[in-house]
Amino acid sequence: HVQLVESGGGSVQVGGSLRLSCAASGYRISDYCMGWFRQAPGKEREGVAAVSYAGTSTLVADSVKGRFTISRGRAKNTAYLQMNSLKPEDAAMYYCAAHFGCVSYRLSLRSESYADWGQGTQVTVS
Repeated sequence: HVQLVESGGGSVQVGGSLRLSCAASGYRISDYCMGWFRQAPGKEREGVAAVSYAGTSTLVADSVKGRFTISRGRAKNTAYLQMNSLKPEDAAMYYCAAHFGCVSYRLSLRSESYADWGQGTQVTVS
């Protein structure tokens, strides 16, 4: 049973930090990229960051560049999103997703590239 489970969301003040985690399980394919997306009410889903399987390549959206960092866990089945200097516009449901067949030099922030999705974790900034 393939599963992606996010955690770490919550409520934080403007300027604060949160670290989101995503744990993947049940995958037979070991080589996949992972990404973080977010969606606020009434807005389209937005790609936030992506990381290669080895964790050596990352891609971060301009809207969060310099504030958010994506990383891969040592076990490779986990991904993290460190969010600093949070702004009210960062408030959203955050989802992690798996991208199979990706290449490290061509990471994607497009939803269509990702086959599996977690249920999301809510981030509130006030």
